[in-house]
Amino acid sequence: MADLQALKTQLSALTVLEIAQLTKELEAEWGVSAAAPVAVAAAPAAGGAAAAAPVEEQTEFTPTLVDVGSQKIQVIKVVRELTGLGLKEAKALVDAGTAPVKEGVSKEEANTIKEKLEAVGAKVEIK
Repeated sequence: MADLQALKTQLSALTVLEIAQLTKELEAEWGVSAAAPVAVAAAPAAGGAAAAAPVEEQTEFTPTLVDVGSQKIQVIKVVRELTGLGLKEAKALVDAGTAPVKEGVSKEEANTIKEKLEAVGAKVEIK
């Protein structure tokens, strides 16, 4: 139990980028995914026709930095402004290449993030 408490304390001290890197490394090493499982709805067999499952509208979006462009310093400044990360963490996120800027945000916030980053020359995809 003391080992779990020590591990919890160590994990609490990590930055968001360090946690993301740890997640990727554990997924690769253990051959698992941290993505939430998706439930598959069973179609009723009445009359041989399958009922169409209702399509859920996406409510959470992840703006992902795809290309930094020529104004890397400006992109780092905007990332810091949007995320509240320190200079080192924001630079690491920008240097990582394809990296999510924020995860699980509203459509409006994702679009705002995209607009601000594209204004300084970066390319952003919303997933």
